Amino acid sequence: MNRREFSKRSFALGLGALARPAGAQTPEYYEEAAKRLPVRRFDVVVAGGGTAGVPAAIAAARQGAKVVLIENKGYTGGVAVEGGTALHSFFNLWKAFPGVEKRQVVRGIPQEIVDGLMRVGGCSGHSEMVRGYDYDSVCTAIDTEMYKMVTLDMLQQAGVTVWVNTFLAGAIKRGSHLTGVIAESRSGREAIYAKAFVDTTGYGDLAAHAGAKYTEPNDHAVANSMGVGNVDIEKMCDYLLSKDRMTQLARGRRSGKDGQIVRFGGESVSFSEEFNAEARKLGLAMITTTVHDNYLMFIKLNFKMPVSPTNRDESAKAEIEIRRRMFKALELMRKYVPGCERAFIARTSPSFAIRRGRLIACDYDIKLDDILKARHFDDDVFVYGFHDSAPRLQVAGGGTYGIPYRALRPAGIDNLLVAGMMITSEHEAHMSTRNTVSCMGQGQAAGTAAALCALKRRGTRELAYSDLRSALVKDGVYFE
Repeated sequence: MNRREFSKRSFALGLGALARPAGAQTPEYYEEAAKRLPVRRFDVVVAGGGTAGVPAAIAAARQGAKVVLIENKGYTGGVAVEGGTALHSFFNLWKAFPGVEKRQVVRGIPQEIVDGLMRVGGCSGHSEMVRGYDYDSVCTAIDTEMYKMVTLDMLQQAGVTVWVNTFLAGAIKRGSHLTGVIAESRSGREAIYAKAFVDTTGYGDLAAHAGAKYTEPNDHAVANSMGVGNVDIEKMCDYLLSKDRMTQLARGRRSGKDGQIVRFGGESVSFSEEFNAEARKLGLAMITTTVHDNYLMFIKLNFKMPVSPTNRDESAKAEIEIRRRMFKALELMRKYVPGCERAFIARTSPSFAIRRGRLIACDYDIKLDDILKARHFDDDVFVYGFHDSAPRLQVAGGGTYGIPYRALRPAGIDNLLVAGMMITSEHEAHMSTRNTVSCMGQGQAAGTAAALCALKRRGTRELAYSDLRSALVKDGVYFE
C-alpha cells in the first residue's frame, strides 16, 4: 500500500465512524466501535528495538528522559542479529589506501555494545581483514544470542522501559505535531503520549502512521540467515585457500582464542560448477562469520520480492520460499563444501530481514556524491567511512563523510526523528547509510536529539545544534 492509499484508507475509516453506527458493515469495511484506551506518558517513544533503536533508547535515557522502547519481537537487535554477517564498520577504509591513518570513526554507544559482547565472549573484536581489505578494513563478528542479552541489559541499566512483544498500531497527531502512539499487546490496546518520537522500525511504520511523505523503492532483496552447526571451519578454509578461492579473510577471537578465523568466503566462491549454479538460484551468499568453533553464525539466503516488503501477502510467500531455500542450501553445502558433510541448521531468524522498506522524505537527502567525496556538514551528528559496494565505490582517500542532523528529520513533522535504513533515496548512497554501524550511529544521534527536544520543549528544528553536538561528544561520539 502506498502513502496515498494508506492515507485514504485511514481517512475513510475515520469518516465512516462518524457516518455509521458502531459495528456497521459495508462490502469492504467493518467499523470498529470506539474505545477508551488507557494512557501511559513518557518523554520519548522509540519505536523499534533493532540496530538503531537500541542506541537511540539508551542515548535518550542517558539525557535524563523517561523513555519507552516498543518492539514487536521478543528481543532486541534487529538486522544485526537476523540478516547480516558482521557489523560494518567502525573504522575508516585505511588498509585500501597505503599511508592513510587507521581511525575508529564510530564510537560511543555502538562501541559500548561491542565492549559488552567482548566481556561475555560474544564478539571477535575489531579484527583486521587479511584478504578483502579493499571492502572493509576490519571484521566485527558477533554472537546473535549474546547480542540480544547484552543490549537488553544495557537498556535496563540505562533505565529504559522495554516493551517487547508489543505492536505499534497507530499515531495520534495534532496538526504537524505528534502527541502519541497506539500500541497493542496481549495486555490490550494503549495510548502512549510523549513529547518526542524516534522511528527505528526499519519499515518506517511510525512515520507512515504519522503522515510523513514516503515512497517504497523496493530496490533491495530481502534475506534470512541461518546458523549452521557441526562445521569443520579449518577444513573448509584450507580447501578455499588451496584453490585460491578465498576472497575475504579475517582472524580474531573465537571460542576464547585469538588469531582464529572469524570471517571467510566470498560472493563468487565456487566449490564446483554445480554448486555455483545452484547457489545462484537460491540466493546463497558464501561470506560468513563465526565467534565459535564448528559453527557458522550467518549463512544468508537472499530473495528479491516483486513488490515492497510492506505487502503482507507477498511477504508471506517470501517467508515460505526463503525457508525452503534454507534446506536446499544445507543439502548443497553438505554435498559440495568440505567440512560441511554433517552440518545442520542450528538457528534461523524468525522473519526475513529487509534492507529497505519505506523511504521517508527528510529535510536533507544524502547523495552518493556526498559520500564518495567525503563531504561533511555544519550539522554532522557522527561520521562514517564504509560503503557496501567497495571496492567499486569507496569514500575518497579512506576518509569519512558526515551524517547531517537534518537527514534524520522527516519533512513536515515537528517532533519525529527517523534513524536507520529509512533515509537516503539514491540506491548507491543507501548502500552505505543502511549498514549496521551507520544505523547504530544514527540511532544514538536521534535518541540524543529526541531527549533534548523533549526536556527543553523544543521541536526537532528548534533544537540548537551546539546543544546536540555537546551531548554527543560527551557520550563518546567521534567527529572529524
